[in-house]
Amino acid sequence: QVQLVESGGGSVQAGGSLRLTCAASGYSGNSYTVAWFRQAPGKEREGVARIYIRSSNTVYADSVKGRFTISRDSALNTVYLQMNSLEPEDTAMYYCAANRGWVSTLSPSGYNYWGQGTQVTVSS
Repeated sequence: QVQLVESGGGSVQAGGSLRLTCAASGYSGNSYTVAWFRQAPGKEREGVARIYIRSSNTVYADSVKGRFTISRDSALNTVYLQMNSLEPEDTAMYYCAANRGWVSTLSPSGYNYWGQGTQVTVSS
């Protein structure tokens, strides 16, 4: 049973930073992809970044390139999302998602396993 648990959300002023953590359990081996998504009230869920655990290959949405960094600690089965230069538009519930193997998309339909989410609020 794959489980994902997010932490690290909170409230911050514009220009500040937060680091989100996704702790994964239930996977064997390192051939799986983990992604971060976000969803603001009244908006669709948006893919932010993804990482293939085996190779550390990463992909980012244009809206966060240069500000967010996704990384992993394989030994801890943990994936991080470092968010810098936060903007009010980054305010959303952030979700960690995963699926086995290489996932070549940031669409929610590409991921079978989801965490409960952690709230990020950026004030101006």
